[in-house]
Amino acid sequence: MPRSSAVPGQDVNPPDVPSPLDRLARVAVGRVTMGLSPASLQLAYLDWTVHLMGSPGKQGELVNKVFRKVGRFAVYASHVHEPDTPPCIEPLPQDQRFSAPEWQQWPFNLVYQSFLLTQQWWHNATTGIRGVTPHHEEVVNFLGRQVLDVLSPSNYLLTNPELLRQTMEEQGANLARGARYLVEDTQRNISGAPPAGAEAYQPGENVAVTPGKVIYRNRLIEVIQYEPTTSTVQPEPLLVVPAWIMKYYILDLSPHNSLIRYLVDQGYTVFTISWKNPDHSDRDLAFDDYRRLGVMAALDVVSAVVPDKPVHLVGYCLGGTLSMIAAAAMARQRDDRLASLTLFAAQADFSEPGELGLFIDDAQVTFLEDIMWETGYLQAKQMTGAFQFLRPRDLIWSQNVNQYLKGERLAMNDLMAWNSDATRLPYRMHSEYLERLYLDNEFAGGQFEVEDEVVHLSDVGVPLFVVGTERDHISPWHSVYKINRLARTPVTFLLTNGGHNAGIVSPPDHPRRRYRVRTHHPGELTMPADAFVEQTPVQQGSWWPEWQTWLRERSGNRRKPPAMGAPDQGYVPKEDAPGRYVFLK
Repeated sequence: MPRSSAVPGQDVNPPDVPSPLDRLARVAVGRVTMGLSPASLQLAYLDWTVHLMGSPGKQGELVNKVFRKVGRFAVYASHVHEPDTPPCIEPLPQDQRFSAPEWQQWPFNLVYQSFLLTQQWWHNATTGIRGVTPHHEEVVNFLGRQVLDVLSPSNYLLTNPELLRQTMEEQGANLARGARYLVEDTQRNISGAPPAGAEAYQPGENVAVTPGKVIYRNRLIEVIQYEPTTSTVQPEPLLVVPAWIMKYYILDLSPHNSLIRYLVDQGYTVFTISWKNPDHSDRDLAFDDYRRLGVMAALDVVSAVVPDKPVHLVGYCLGGTLSMIAAAAMARQRDDRLASLTLFAAQADFSEPGELGLFIDDAQVTFLEDIMWETGYLQAKQMTGAFQFLRPRDLIWSQNVNQYLKGERLAMNDLMAWNSDATRLPYRMHSEYLERLYLDNEFAGGQFEVEDEVVHLSDVGVPLFVVGTERDHISPWHSVYKINRLARTPVTFLLTNGGHNAGIVSPPDHPRRRYRVRTHHPGELTMPADAFVEQTPVQQGSWWPEWQTWLRERSGNRRKPPAMGAPDQGYVPKEDAPGRYVFLK
């Protein structure tokens, strides 16, 4: 049972209710710490510090590394003016901050080399200390990297030779542009306006424009049915369940990169859920409400429009986790309305949740609950800030340098504009999600209850198609890959390049796309994740056609498209897609 709620319908206030003054104090602290619990951070650092102080061998090793690195740096510095002098340390392959030729000139080569040596030493200092819990080790190491990313010489004018050269060539015009951009962005942040350029992408005008109708609406979802573009369609419909931490049209961006349009053009009858952006009145919506009022209500609609045909259920991110739980509950209830289950960047096992889960512990959850109590939801800015915090080098510092020092605006595109169209999360749902899945890992551990009955992914009897992305910092693909150990049906696992969003938005004409795909059958030994990468051949191009072929092989003979809605059962086509809920701010 979730720690923050009793049973449905009862007050969700925790038994140990803090005073209003305590909550106000935590809210004030949370605004400064971006929602991170100081207690959690202090525990991690205390664990690390105490065990490091009690490890004289490790201390000696670190001192020895200091002298060795100083020696290497001294040798490098003494020969730095000689041609072809190799650096004493190379950046990591993904670190492109010092790749410009200007960094090889004195004294900037000394600056960046000393920084990289410090970065490497800090990694040694925060790892491999006997007795430190793995979770605390990861937290300390991660926060150390964040501090070093702040101090990187690439972030500052006087220590960045690229910036100095540009400033001299433009006589400071780049800094003037950057200052103007900084003032504009600050004003937008204060007023709550979207980032510059995002206003050019409006749902229903140039994004989320695949023709369709809203055929159902309840307090939580709208169901959109898309109009066919082919004379015949596959008999089994598709229901898309996006995550409610994002607006649904990530899968229906511009016409050229809309997955929904692609599916419709391939002859599928497509339905999607558009989630409501919750407000204070939705504070008590539970995680199971999203299953009942979301997935199950939408399945009822789809089954009414396309009766007697099983449904291809497609879940993305948190919507994928919910789809797994819904499918497992359906199997327990002998509900056979599913033909297959497809999951995009969705986790079933949260035992290794990646960097997003580093700071999720009991203290952190309690801290967030108090922050959310007054408003009844997790604010969109807090969610966006958390994602940026995971990748500050790419999402904060490099963008700040480009915009405010180089004076170069990153051209807005549909994906970036969508990303700024953030949503909120209800208090109760968010608390239950963190506690039951992140903290307790109930679903993978066989403890997750739906309507008083334990459900598990092994209950699901339909084939699975699972997509992971190589650079996913929200649903790390190694974690997504663990579904092979939990399922008892064939699992076709596909790993594509890109991140959590860009890897999924992968139209067939997208350049530089590649993927690996392999099917794991019940009874086979599960191939380790690293072995999957080593032994599965790389295929060039988008993964969309691969998935479409998989769906087609599990579909029947084509037939005439169904009607829009089912008016005789109360599902009357309403306004045009994208509907109303997508516009709720």
